Amino acid sequence: MEFANFSLYLNSKWVSTVASIWIQCTSGSLYTFSIYSQTLKSTQHYDQSTLDLVSVSKDIGINAGVVSGLLYDFLARTTTTGPWIVHFLGSAQCFLGYFLMWAAVAGLFPPVPVPVMCLFMFVAAHAQSFFNTSNVVTGVHNFPHNTGTIVGILKGFLGLSGAILIQVYRTIFNNKPMSYLLMLALLPPLNTLLLMWFVRIHSTREDEERKYLNIFSLMALVVAAYLMVDIILGNIFSLQPLVRIVIFVGLLLLLASLICIAFKAHEKSYGRRSSENLLDERSQLIAEPSPLDTTEKLDAMQDSSNSQRTNLQLGENMNIFQAVKTVNFWILFISIACGMGSGLATVNNLGQIGESLGYTSHETSSLVSLWSIWNFLGRFGAGYMSDYYLHTRGWARPLFMVITLMIMSIGHAVISSGLPGSLYAGSVLVGICYGSQWSLMPTITSEIFGVGNMGSIFNTISIASPVGSYIFSVRVVGYVYDKEASEGNTCIGTHCFMISFLIMASATILGSLTALGLFLRTKNFYDQVIVRRIQNIQ
Repeated sequence: MEFANFSLYLNSKWVSTVASIWIQCTSGSLYTFSIYSQTLKSTQHYDQSTLDLVSVSKDIGINAGVVSGLLYDFLARTTTTGPWIVHFLGSAQCFLGYFLMWAAVAGLFPPVPVPVMCLFMFVAAHAQSFFNTSNVVTGVHNFPHNTGTIVGILKGFLGLSGAILIQVYRTIFNNKPMSYLLMLALLPPLNTLLLMWFVRIHSTREDEERKYLNIFSLMALVVAAYLMVDIILGNIFSLQPLVRIVIFVGLLLLLASLICIAFKAHEKSYGRRSSENLLDERSQLIAEPSPLDTTEKLDAMQDSSNSQRTNLQLGENMNIFQAVKTVNFWILFISIACGMGSGLATVNNLGQIGESLGYTSHETSSLVSLWSIWNFLGRFGAGYMSDYYLHTRGWARPLFMVITLMIMSIGHAVISSGLPGSLYAGSVLVGICYGSQWSLMPTITSEIFGVGNMGSIFNTISIASPVGSYIFSVRVVGYVYDKEASEGNTCIGTHCFMISFLIMASATILGSLTALGLFLRTKNFYDQVIVRRIQNIQ
């Protein structure tokens, strides 16, 4: 690689993708809430309902991303610095929220009132919506023909970030949750500030996009497998600090190898474009259709597509106000409230569930790490598989929401049983299906409502997640736990959470039925998408 061309390599959508992935790898701090929740509870003298209220503030912050969506949509149309500004604002909020939370837990000032702690948590969590919006929407713009796959990759690494951050915690701050809080105030903002300059929209179309996206997908699976082996070994053996350092360095090398894939993809596409430019004039004379024929074909496809969308009350590039008026928007909203809300209630209470069933703190942190793996598999798998079956068999993407929400209800029922190993088995099902919603919902949003205002629309639908989390975490899980708790606000036994998870199992069945309604309403529309894509390829 010549040094003179190095800037061309850095200014490509492949490097933009790698930068987004690396930012995503440190953006999922909210999935590690169980690591420091017990410290927060003890230092601030909270009961379980109060702790769940703080966790709901986290869920509201991460999902109330309408501001980040509107800001991104506006800046992406008017400037070339849209993603950078959104990333910068997210970094500032992340530092402020976690630093103030660490200061409160460390005793730098007296225990703060519950609303103030909720505000700290909200600000820290709100930062993730800025990171996520900037990375995911930029990825969709860069790869409009493989939206499910790119969203799955980016959302997948966000899911893995919980396990990655816990590896940092165990390697450097083992059993020091207070220090971990300070790390969360510093690491994600610094990482984002270093990488955000490379995240930008590139309006290019390359022949082998799918090939290199598949390589990125394979590397994501390798990283997930590596983390899973590390977690399992940590449970079986007592790993020495030096061994943990070696394992962590190996993880960093795996993540660093992604830049080599990006350079290779850009080199391939750049070389092809250079060769094509030599014969550009000749190609136009021989192979290029007349402008009139091309225009007529595009108009015909556009008219056919618009006619289909009109019948379904859908439109190209709807704004947020138009989208909210549609039935499809509210069907998605209800499904997400049931699925994501109950999933968040599960991960937020893993520490307390493990404690009630007799798990050690080490086993509980392992559960949180494993949840990140299952979360990743759901995000990545749903994006990739829904893309595959959409292109090859014409399966409408909402069908995958129907399936995953039904499986999620089974996971909740398994956890409610309280049988030996049920928490591990149930969290696998719930974690995978929860992650699936995070991949499916933004992709379905971009297809039904268009990509023009995707940032604001999918962030508005995401508000359903904290709404569901509040209902299930505070009004169901927290209420039942406190009612069953003995002295000291502690509950031991299967009865602490059994009723709560049976209620959440019923709710996810409801979510699956509403998703079935969306599938039936949009089936013909997805058939039209397949026909149009085949025509474009030909």
